[in-house]
Amino acid sequence: MKRSKTIGLVAMSASVVALTACEEPAVDAAVFETLSQCLANGDVDRSQCEADFKAAKEQHAKVAPKYTSRADCEADFGAEQCETAPYQTQSGGSVFMPLMMGYMMGSMLSGRTAAASQPLYRSKDDPKSFRTADNKKVGKTIGRTQVARSSTRAPSMKSSTVSRGGFGARARSFGSVAG
Repeated sequence: MKRSKTIGLVAMSASVVALTACEEPAVDAAVFETLSQCLANGDVDRSQCEADFKAAKEQHAKVAPKYTSRADCEADFGAEQCETAPYQTQSGGSVFMPLMMGYMMGSMLSGRTAAASQPLYRSKDDPKSFRTADNKKVGKTIGRTQVARSSTRAPSMKSSTVSRGGFGARARSFGSVAG
């Protein structure tokens, strides 16, 4: 009986080591809800706060998840947490996207990586955590933090709209018309 308990403990220990070894490396980043929050933080100089906030705002319309209805967007992000995108579908319909709830900056914090400044969102199911446009969880921390390396990559451009909830579960193609 003692032998089987020992084997079980060894197997569990090996599993923990294997899982830990597979974890993605963390990199330095900073997360802020607003530009003024970054400026007040003191860790980052004014010009960097402003440049990264501007870059995140510019990316927001390009990379945010897109929805064909406000109701579908709000199903994923919550009531009053969505806005109309600055363009329409080819048929003239509106496109909806979540509000930008913050931004991540990383390039100034880590000389080893060129982490992309990018907009962050909060889902209805996990409203306290920030997520990238590609639905990578960044965490809850405001200010300096460490995040998974994959969450610092530039988000992918969204060329489809979600027709039902799921933060990317089902999508269909659309063309954009400047407007």
